[in-house]
Amino acid sequence: MNHSAEDTLLYKNLKDYFGYSKFRPQQESIIKSVLNKEDNLVIMPTGGGKSICYQLPATLLPGFTLVISPLIALMKDQVDSLRANGITASFINSSQQPEEQHQIFEDLAKGNTKLLYVAPESLSQLEGFFNTQKPSLIAIDEAHCISSWGHDFRPAYTQLGYLKNRFVGTPVIALTATADKATREDIKNQLSIPHATLHLSSFDRPNLSLEVRPGTKRIQQIIDYVDSKPNESGIVYCLSRKTTESLAQKLENEGVKAEAYHAGLDHKTRQNVQDNFINDRIQIVCATVAFGMGIDKSNVRWVIHYNLPKNIESYYQEIGRAGRDGVAGETILFHSYADVMQLKKFADGAGNSEVQLAKLDRMMQYAEALSCRRKVLLSYFGEYPEKNCGNCDICKRPPTFFDGTILAQKALSTVARVKEKETITTIIDILRGAQNSMILEKNLDKIKTYSIGKETPWNSWQQYIIQMTNLGLLEIAFHEKSRLKLTDLAKKVLFENQKIQLANIVDKKKEAPTKVIATKKAASSLFENLRTLRLKIAREEDVPAYQIFNDASLREMDQVRPMSDEEFLQISGVGKKKMQDYGFQFIKAIIDFQKTKKITTPKKKKSPYLVSAKMYKNGSSIEEIVLERGVAENTVIADLIKAYETDKAVRLDKLISEADIKAIADARSKVEDPTRLRSYYEYFKEEMSYTNIKLGLILSE
Repeated sequence: MNHSAEDTLLYKNLKDYFGYSKFRPQQESIIKSVLNKEDNLVIMPTGGGKSICYQLPATLLPGFTLVISPLIALMKDQVDSLRANGITASFINSSQQPEEQHQIFEDLAKGNTKLLYVAPESLSQLEGFFNTQKPSLIAIDEAHCISSWGHDFRPAYTQLGYLKNRFVGTPVIALTATADKATREDIKNQLSIPHATLHLSSFDRPNLSLEVRPGTKRIQQIIDYVDSKPNESGIVYCLSRKTTESLAQKLENEGVKAEAYHAGLDHKTRQNVQDNFINDRIQIVCATVAFGMGIDKSNVRWVIHYNLPKNIESYYQEIGRAGRDGVAGETILFHSYADVMQLKKFADGAGNSEVQLAKLDRMMQYAEALSCRRKVLLSYFGEYPEKNCGNCDICKRPPTFFDGTILAQKALSTVARVKEKETITTIIDILRGAQNSMILEKNLDKIKTYSIGKETPWNSWQQYIIQMTNLGLLEIAFHEKSRLKLTDLAKKVLFENQKIQLANIVDKKKEAPTKVIATKKAASSLFENLRTLRLKIAREEDVPAYQIFNDASLREMDQVRPMSDEEFLQISGVGKKKMQDYGFQFIKAIIDFQKTKKITTPKKKKSPYLVSAKMYKNGSSIEEIVLERGVAENTVIADLIKAYETDKAVRLDKLISEADIKAIADARSKVEDPTRLRSYYEYFKEEMSYTNIKLGLILSE
């Protein structure tokens, strides 16, 4: 990639301070717009790299950049990260001592601070300072807080419009992860930047898997899931405070370090929980929606929603807390009819109930979808991808359909016979032949369809009736005690024999064993050693582990295995300061790991790499060699490559397709630096593994 002379410093600072050799989508155009003193509104998903859009310009602009941020925890986290990268930054809040603030203002006046973070409520403390000092850039993070249409409305944000009028000529950049059209217009108008350039990034987070499960036996499902994810940080979002506490306690009883977080806890307790989570002292936080906006933790590997969220904006922002480093993250949503009823009640009492109910309906459409969930999710934000994602439960396990006409007729007939006065729960009880007090008191055991569906499990009936609702056969009258009503289409199914297709119910438990096996296999990798080293350093420095290096950087170290300063600097996320601070320790850990693997290899007359080569030539697969020798797959591949240098009978070509070999050969003349594996990795848009690149380069010589 060739850069013009004026771009040189931009790319130099990107690598030196942030450790990256290229920009993510839209970052470069946004940064150049900021440097041209233009106002900008940036809508970019969590983990998409919003912060660099103002942090990098701050390193190039004179004076300081003023950053408005909603939470002290978020400000502290970002300031710590900036300092770890070698960028001078501070924050102002009301809890600081006068002498501490005096020192901050003095550093600003001397030009020793590049970024100053402040909450909107604390801006008044800067009035005197603003009389003599003018920011070069104003960045307003979490800008959706300014809009009453947004889901995290903060009244203090509505007063920020004066900044543009006070500092005429100073560019303003407003940033948020989620904002629909109404919210975007509100942000621009209230911040007095009506002509701001809109940068609307794709809302797609392809590294996040999407899954929805029926809300039955949730606690046991969560315990089983967590057991398969040792040492992986995660968040469980719950609707009630009581659920957060009971779930955290049950996880603790299972030996999992978990704590509850909700608005009913005092500030000190909430702060301790957040600090424990950020610093990996606990694995899981069970939280209400009060938790999250101040979390910049990049190594959250999964997010579970115990209950259905009230709207897609909230859901999208909350699942976005997983996989912020770009490494794979998993999301699970438990969906139940009871949650829908509760959320409907909440919405009914709100001032804008019509809007909230409409948004809840869209959330339900997502949860009950029978086609690619990512398409449903992205369509809400105005994106319409042509292809299915391949990374949601529907794509991985496409539903199969059956003729559900008779099943539907049983349910619809029951609704008709109770004169459309009963709820879904009662209808299922009638179909199943229940003998509870409510059924007997109302004489519902006397109607003709009583127990006509007893062969179908209760939970299956519930899902089938939800499908019937989505197909337009039934309507849930939420304002009339949630009774089920028949539609005109239902009458066609009942009386005109119109056929109906229903989806078979999928058993989600079948995949669990493979996940556990995969996790155990990964536990002995170099990645685990590097993760342990990272945690040790973080404890010594009293900083979050992900501020040392994120998981994506560790995984690249595991793949590439750099053993010199020059090689280590090529790792994404490794800048000059981090190379100076941590390079020696991590390079040593990688070298020691390689030596240990060689020492612990079963003693044989032949060199370890020859053992792998002989097994391979005798017909063993890579997986079989890994299991037999107890080494990582990367080690086996490295052994075979070494053996190939002197023995071309080692058929490396069996490990890679001819098409990939040709593509790599063609790339030699096109990549930025053909001597660097990462150049090829970036050229192939990170879709080709480092292993294949190594093999392709050798075989194409």
